[in-house]
Amino acid sequence: MKLGAARFVAGETLKEAIEQVRLLNKEGLVVTLDHLGEFVFDEAEARASTQACLDVLDAIHESGVVSNLSLKMTSLGLDLSKELCLKHMHLILDKARQYDNFVRIDMEDYAHLDVTMEIFDELKREYGKHVGLVIQAYLYRTVDDMKRLENEYETMNLRLVKGAYMESPKVAFPNKAEVDTNYLKIIDMHLQSGHFAAVATHDDNAINHTKQFVKQHNIPNEQFEFQMLYGVRPETQRELVKEGYAMRVYVPYGNDWYGYFSRRIAERPANAFFIIKNMFRK
Repeated sequence: MKLGAARFVAGETLKEAIEQVRLLNKEGLVVTLDHLGEFVFDEAEARASTQACLDVLDAIHESGVVSNLSLKMTSLGLDLSKELCLKHMHLILDKARQYDNFVRIDMEDYAHLDVTMEIFDELKREYGKHVGLVIQAYLYRTVDDMKRLENEYETMNLRLVKGAYMESPKVAFPNKAEVDTNYLKIIDMHLQSGHFAAVATHDDNAINHTKQFVKQHNIPNEQFEFQMLYGVRPETQRELVKEGYAMRVYVPYGNDWYGYFSRRIAERPANAFFIIKNMFRK
């Protein structure tokens, strides 16, 4: 953490994370908290991850900070059984509904996509506005998945991302330009659907495209927000707030930070330079 991960991870404890959320809120930024962890293969670990999510919702409510919760269902035992994961999701969403908060289910690798959709559909029908999903632009099937979700539900809060997992060209666009094009396509599509769009990007082209599109189509600012990762382009995050846009920061915390941190380096190798530089600071 001292060698650079702290740039992207808001501490190892929930207390540290809540303090960072409080600081972000003071600058007009809203947050989604994520207790790091994925691919657990032990029921006790899955229960512990579930309890961590419940603790996050309690801490948000008790502290009064403006944040919701993001989670990965593999951390809740999805690889052990669908039923176990559903049991844990019900506990979490019961509490989110009690506090009138919101839980975002992160989309993971392609191998988990179908079961994630199945669980999400079941939960969406029961918990409505309190649960949302992430959609990845680099998958060929994304547009069809979005059309189904938008048509099937009265409200559909989606976080739109390009995608951060290594996937086969059989299921995902292998070319960055194709991913970028599809990303703009799904942004336009979801904004025009009338549903809430969380445009999760650090790409100036996508940000400017979104600004122009909502202005051209008279889409109110209340129908979308920008999202960025904690520690990535913080100046731009604050500029968007000053311009009057909602800006939500994805704030991860916890001991199991290595996988998340590694993906941030893989996505943008320049981040590695930051870490190397820190290694030689006194």
